Amino acid sequence: MSELVRPLDAADADEVRALDAMARAVLPGARGGAVWLEEHPVPDAWPALGEQVWVAVLDDLVVGFLRLRVAADLARVEHVFVRPECRELGFGDELLAAALDHARTAGCRRLDAVALPGDRDTKNLYERAGVVARSIVVSAALSDPASSVDASR
Repeated sequence: MSELVRPLDAADADEVRALDAMARAVLPGARGGAVWLEEHPVPDAWPALGEQVWVAVLDDLVVGFLRLRVAADLARVEHVFVRPECRELGFGDELLAAALDHARTAGCRRLDAVALPGDRDTKNLYERAGVVARSIVVSAALSDPASSVDASR
């Protein structure tokens, strides 16, 4: 494992919660962000049961994290975030490398992850590591009149 990334320890809890809040704060304005927030509630504990969490560290400051859930032979990146001012320095790549190594060691056959529509940085992060799209999920809120079939004609 890189010197930039290490497993989460109890002393990181407050910093990781603050980073998680920072990441979630921008999601309501992002395409797909509101639904992502509904599907990914704030964890009660770090790590949550069944999860592994790694942190990216710069001069003893936690600047990013990745949460990974392993179930049977599937690993799923639940959330990855690096402070905007620390991006392009390799932290995301190192976090994802740690997750991929862990998934392989755990006997997983696949790693899944999500990038929201328009989130080119996250998509590029995954693609650099060979994690590429295998499907695209499209969605319409049925309570939204603009999403009805009649409204689109």
